[in-house]
Amino acid sequence: MVRAAVLPAVNAPLQVAEIDLPDPGPGQVRVKLAAAGVCHSDLSLSNGTLRQPVPAVLGHEGAGTVTAVGPGVTVVAPGDRVVLNWAPSCGDCHFCGLAEPWLCANAGAAANAPYATLAADGSALHPGLGTAAFAEETVVAAHAALPLPDGVPLTDAALLGCAVLTGWGAVHHSAAVRPGESVVVLGVGGVGLATLQAARIAGAGTIVAVDVSPAKEELARAAGATEFLIAGEDTAKRVRKLTGGVGADVAVECVGRADTIRTAWSATRRGGRTTVVGIGGQDQQVSFSALELFYFGRTLSGCVYGNSDPARDLPVVAGHVRSGALDLSALVTDRIGLDDIPAAFEAMVAGKGGRSLVVF
Repeated sequence: MVRAAVLPAVNAPLQVAEIDLPDPGPGQVRVKLAAAGVCHSDLSLSNGTLRQPVPAVLGHEGAGTVTAVGPGVTVVAPGDRVVLNWAPSCGDCHFCGLAEPWLCANAGAAANAPYATLAADGSALHPGLGTAAFAEETVVAAHAALPLPDGVPLTDAALLGCAVLTGWGAVHHSAAVRPGESVVVLGVGGVGLATLQAARIAGAGTIVAVDVSPAKEELARAAGATEFLIAGEDTAKRVRKLTGGVGADVAVECVGRADTIRTAWSATRRGGRTTVVGIGGQDQQVSFSALELFYFGRTLSGCVYGNSDPARDLPVVAGHVRSGALDLSALVTDRIGLDDIPAAFEAMVAGKGGRSLVVF
């Protein structure tokens, strides 16, 4: 038996229950979780913003130790430390052929197939985003378990599976921040804190953090922000004032709201780049005039999983962790248990704290 946080239906409260996991089948591995981060995407899955078959065990940002492997698995072995990859690329689709694995057409296939059963009544359970990390143990495809480089603490390594790769990739891949450039980050949650650290590592000059909560200032400055602003109607104007009157070279939006996307766009200079990391609902509509699109010459781009190739980027990021340049523990404001995940969801909705980390 394995304890897990189960989502019985969309918009229903999570229920901690015992589940039955099968032995790993061909091409699968079983992982004992050390920790799992509580990401805003999990909240979006629970409330229907993102589609997820239910009942399901949520959680996709995790790390742990392989305890068993199925037939044909050679990439990892029992005893290996791994980071879960919630979007493993197939290598065969159109987008993988373009060397854009973050857009893989088949990356989410595992979420649609039952992977375990509820111990109480035998009902089938789906793995949230294919990983089901809100559980003591999980079973995933072998290519969804990335070997963790040496020198990285296993518990904090869970953050590498989503927040860090997303923030790192937003800065280094999507926005391609250059040394000395100014960067504004809207939203100082787990991903926002990772983005601030990535901007600092990239050598950005002025780094402005924006959030609705004054309590986030200390976290933001510790992550690398040189300036901190409380979000308001004049945020873009204040960012321009901090960047020589022209606006930031790069804006990274980590909230997923129409108003913050619009603010991020307006806060950048002519020719600036805005990268949208936050996941918003279909009702969040952003408007631009045809004239401003021409005049400002800005670039607006979506960013999926940091436009990262986890197999390529994980060793690079791990190197920054080992050197001390990237502090994973600085992203975590609460270390919790499975029963505390609903409270972590409420904290995210209220804009409180950084990353909550479920520690097993």
